[in-house]
Amino acid sequence: MKPWGNLALLVVAAIGGCDTASRPDSAHSTLDLHVRTLAEGIGERNIDRYENLERAAKYIERQLSALGYSVSMQNYMVREKLVGNIEAERHGSGSPGDIVLVGAHYDSAQGTPGADDNATGVAGMLEIARLLSKKTFSRTIRFVAFVNEEPPYFQTEQMGSVVYAKYMRKRNESVVAMIALETIGYYSDEEGSQRYPSPLDKLYPSRGNFIAFVGNDLSKDLLKRCGHLFREETTFPVECALLPDRLPGVGWSDHWSFWQEEYPAIMVTDTAPFRNPHYHKASDLPDKLDIEKTERVVAALARVVERLADNK
Repeated sequence: MKPWGNLALLVVAAIGGCDTASRPDSAHSTLDLHVRTLAEGIGERNIDRYENLERAAKYIERQLSALGYSVSMQNYMVREKLVGNIEAERHGSGSPGDIVLVGAHYDSAQGTPGADDNATGVAGMLEIARLLSKKTFSRTIRFVAFVNEEPPYFQTEQMGSVVYAKYMRKRNESVVAMIALETIGYYSDEEGSQRYPSPLDKLYPSRGNFIAFVGNDLSKDLLKRCGHLFREETTFPVECALLPDRLPGVGWSDHWSFWQEEYPAIMVTDTAPFRNPHYHKASDLPDKLDIEKTERVVAALARVVERLADNK
């Protein structure tokens, strides 16, 4: 994920309140295991650390296969190396042509083990897949781990989600919802932990204890639906923003690739560099994260995805 521009800070503008009462949250500690495996056991993972990139891909593939999903690879060449997106799918029983897609990029930026960016997103995707693995849905549910989100491939033809979204459009597949999990593990209740340039600091939350949902006009119905469902499922604070995708930073993750193909997509994020001082640094390690809060977010997201997949 790239640093957000000033205009993109409006991401925290709320669609609505988030104080709706709900049943308790829960998630399994496998999420923590996934984060530590990717960020500590494997470490920096990109084409310059190609062996690690392959290890991460194989780990993700094994986890999804073990959950009983049909797993396939979408491979392509970059710098004379074979890279790939990892796809896991379960066909819907009623409307299998409608696809609910949850995605996260598994590469990390150069010089960082990428615990928050984006081992948390991958771990969240794997945990949602686990929580939903024994269930059947009306719509097809698909999980995709994308390669090459980070620079120098960001928003180029070699970006994994660009390759994948174009592939879906070529096949004329119907994506009713795409959710990109991007840096979802860093939280702080301290005053001033959420930063903005003046005067936005007087308008938006000053504590980095929320999760943000981001969408454009094409995705406004999906954004509102996901925000509503999330607030029904948890008391965890959520801030949502409906913004033009031409604003700098608003599309700086894998959801952007789906916007280019006119698919509805949103980003779920902790706002990265405007909260996390370890962003894109060697210090982006698991011990800097709040796993308990991340698990609460992911557990609620799993229920959101479940309801989307059943069109409820």
